[in-house]
Amino acid sequence: MSNKYEGTQTEKNLRAAFSGESEARNKYTYFASVAKKEGYEQISALFTKTADNEKEHAKMWFKELGGLANTPANLESAADGENYEWTDMYAGFAKTAEEEGFTELAAKFRAVAEIEKHHEERYRALLKNVETSQVFEKSEVKVWECRNC
Repeated sequence: MSNKYEGTQTEKNLRAAFSGESEARNKYTYFASVAKKEGYEQISALFTKTADNEKEHAKMWFKELGGLANTPANLESAADGENYEWTDMYAGFAKTAEEEGFTELAAKFRAVAEIEKHHEERYRALLKNVETSQVFEKSEVKVWECRNC
């Protein structure tokens, strides 16, 4: 995943654009749920449509940053990101929250860290399956269930 903008202000701008569009997409998705729950179907649909637009904007900036690769590289990137979240980011957030007296929030950070650890493990297992050609074929008998049905 090469990034021709590495080390430039343009790279910083692209990262800010990606982050902003990604955050907006999530917010608008949440807002759509609230509007729908309150009976505002048209407003909910508009939030959802705008969230979809923001997703495409974010994808455009992510691609410019070289963030999309093949599946093995994407799995590696995802696993590395999840590792950072559970070993560093959420651990640090929990420590700070605890020190500042926000014990319930610290517990939430720790709980999410455990989930992120599971995500990392899952991505690494999938990567191993891809690398060993075990995605569509296993050495032991498995029951297969159609994902569409």
